[in-house]
Amino acid sequence: MRLTRPLTAAACAALLLAATACGSSGSGSSTGLNPPDLKPLAKLGRSEGEVNLIAWAGYVEDGSDDPKVDWVTDFEKQTGCHVNSKVAASSDEMVKLMKTGQYDAVSASGDASLRLIASGDAAPVNTKLVPNYKDIFSGLKNGAWNSVKGQMYGIPHGRGANLLMYNTEKVSPAPTSWSAVFDDAGTYKGHVTAYDSPIYIADAALYLKATKPELKIKDPYALDQKQFDAAVALLKKQNADIGEYWSDYLKEISAFKSGDSVIGTSWQVIANLAAGEGAKVRAFVPKEGSTGWSDTWMVSAKAKHPDCAYRWLNWIVSPKVNAEVAEYFGEAPANAKACDLTADKNFCATYHAADESYWKNIAFWNTPIEQCLDGRTDVTCVPYAKWVQAWTEIKG
Repeated sequence: MRLTRPLTAAACAALLLAATACGSSGSGSSTGLNPPDLKPLAKLGRSEGEVNLIAWAGYVEDGSDDPKVDWVTDFEKQTGCHVNSKVAASSDEMVKLMKTGQYDAVSASGDASLRLIASGDAAPVNTKLVPNYKDIFSGLKNGAWNSVKGQMYGIPHGRGANLLMYNTEKVSPAPTSWSAVFDDAGTYKGHVTAYDSPIYIADAALYLKATKPELKIKDPYALDQKQFDAAVALLKKQNADIGEYWSDYLKEISAFKSGDSVIGTSWQVIANLAAGEGAKVRAFVPKEGSTGWSDTWMVSAKAKHPDCAYRWLNWIVSPKVNAEVAEYFGEAPANAKACDLTADKNFCATYHAADESYWKNIAFWNTPIEQCLDGRTDVTCVPYAKWVQAWTEIKG
């Protein structure tokens, strides 16, 4: 199971710098983005016999890692499409691999999907060829990270929120705000943890959006220089109180069990595992809301096996398979019918799968570009490549 989403230097971010993009990081299509004029597949033909996939670890399981975890074998039997998959360690790697034209589909997160759309590496999808699309939760459709002007560029797979987790025995009173790890981080100096990624700058921006209205932040992924500088300054201040930046879930669990970390960013699955191993923790979405991630299966514009790719898209979000993937991986499923098929009958409630009001408070990862995603045209926003540079400075 992959429980890390490392983000390396965004060498491919420049692909978007020339694109005109507007929209929000929440629901709503990226109406200002003008990608190449590509057409979705009109109809399915015969199986080409194989499909080449790029995926996060845990998304394409064939029983080789665990004989009990296998949703590939039945797909191959039913469709005649042999699955060849490559696990990618980062969104940047996914973007690079998709540009080779050797892969048919990818499980892209929001910080990669706009790059793939703008560069023409991902084709729009014909949702009519994916019968299970009709049962996808509405909050995952026509998002700023997976659609343009009402045209979907992929099939949603699942979603998760970046939560504030704390040790219930060592942190008192119980926090309600991200201030616990920003303005008040000194209270737990040396025992604060944060996600190790440039995209974490958006977490600081989200907090400033609520606490510094004079900055006029609308979208934590659309920051002009003044807004960006404020977020970076907050993170540099926080750095003095950080005990550890994490990207490995095992290390975060260990740190909370030992007491080295008592408060910081986490995911629901990590909170569940930590509690299961005896750590006294609670994780929640603070009053300011939170950032999060939503993955989308996208088809390559150069796909050599488009029919098998579409069959995979429909298979991976079918109720039974989507339930299995969600539980194995630790995320909310995309298909509403999957919730009736999870082994743990409380799984969807724990992950807020059907609670759209919960997800309205989550700003899903998006790709920061010069053309401000919040729709402003009178300023230039800071692109992701500079977020990467700033993150190095923040960590010292």
